Amino acid sequence: MRVVRRALSSQLAPGSALLVATAAALVWANFADQTYTSWWGMQFGWPRLGLHMDARHWVNDALMTVFFFVIGLELKQELTQGELANPRRALVPAIAAVGGAVVPAGIFVAITWGTDALSGWGVPMATDPAFAVGILALVAPSAPAGLRAMLLAIATVDDVLAVLVIAFGYARGLAWGWLAAAVAAGALVVVMRRRGVIAIWPYLVVGAAMWFATLHSGVHATIAGVVLALLTPVGPVAGRPVLADLLRVGGPVSAFVAVPVFALANAGLPLGISALSHAAQAPVFWAVLVALVGGKLLGVSGAIAVAVGCKFGQLPAEVRAAHVLGLGCIAGLGFTVALFVTDLAYTDSSMIEHAKIGVFAASLVAAGAAAAVLAVTRRRTAAH
Repeated sequence: MRVVRRALSSQLAPGSALLVATAAALVWANFADQTYTSWWGMQFGWPRLGLHMDARHWVNDALMTVFFFVIGLELKQELTQGELANPRRALVPAIAAVGGAVVPAGIFVAITWGTDALSGWGVPMATDPAFAVGILALVAPSAPAGLRAMLLAIATVDDVLAVLVIAFGYARGLAWGWLAAAVAAGALVVVMRRRGVIAIWPYLVVGAAMWFATLHSGVHATIAGVVLALLTPVGPVAGRPVLADLLRVGGPVSAFVAVPVFALANAGLPLGISALSHAAQAPVFWAVLVALVGGKLLGVSGAIAVAVGCKFGQLPAEVRAAHVLGLGCIAGLGFTVALFVTDLAYTDSSMIEHAKIGVFAASLVAAGAAAAVLAVTRRRTAAH
């Protein structure tokens, strides 16, 4: 068991689980397409309760709530105890995250302006924490600790910005009654906290009610996970470190269940010569590729250069300019949230397919570029 625990706590483990699930989805979709499509299109649930969805939507709308809940917990921990707790240290990665979201979105809009692909402007905004940290550990195991801390901070803020985009940019037909019910559920959580309720089950019941109301409100249901995370107390409750305990339990569930199952349900794309040829002729493919690779590099490294140059903050110890370029490359790994937003942005199946192939291509290019840049940086640092 000790070996298993050590393996699961490795920086490579979450990214490896995601990679295995992605490979399994690709093999399944390319060698048994009919079973892949029929499996994830299978409908089940409770129609009378308004809960009757196909398997893919159960994964995307319900299971991924765990992923966004953990993202919210990580943000709260970073803001109170981590890299973002110190305003001066927090400013550089926060500015980098904003640059790494705005610049790719702007590039995507410029490339797709006047086409049906324009609605996917949110696709290249976020960085995948699991893949990014895993790639960093794989290609630069001796990189400064401060570089990993910056990457985690940037990815966390990036994902929260993506959550806001999902909530407000891709909301469809708001049902104000249901939205009010979701807000009321959040208010009830606050009241329960102030009244000293420490049992877990009442929060689970209210949290489920909030998710259900959000699902019917027109705002994506996973946003309920972020809200519940941000309502989680930072300090101990009845001597129990609630935030730390939830992260200890929720982190592995997100990394080794929610995200891999999401990849298995959403990453199954045909990658034959015909599919790749058609994708290469689609503007959305190039928009995603250029925005994620070039946009993230320009946005993240450029924003850091401006922030440090204007004395808003400083780089962590031993982190050099060349490391920043590698960081900008790694930020192009937008995988999980990019695939997630793609399904929200488009309804045309071919456009979804082309955009997702663009995400795959961008991830490969970004990982290769990061490996090359950080390898050169390591050799130059060793030489000095």
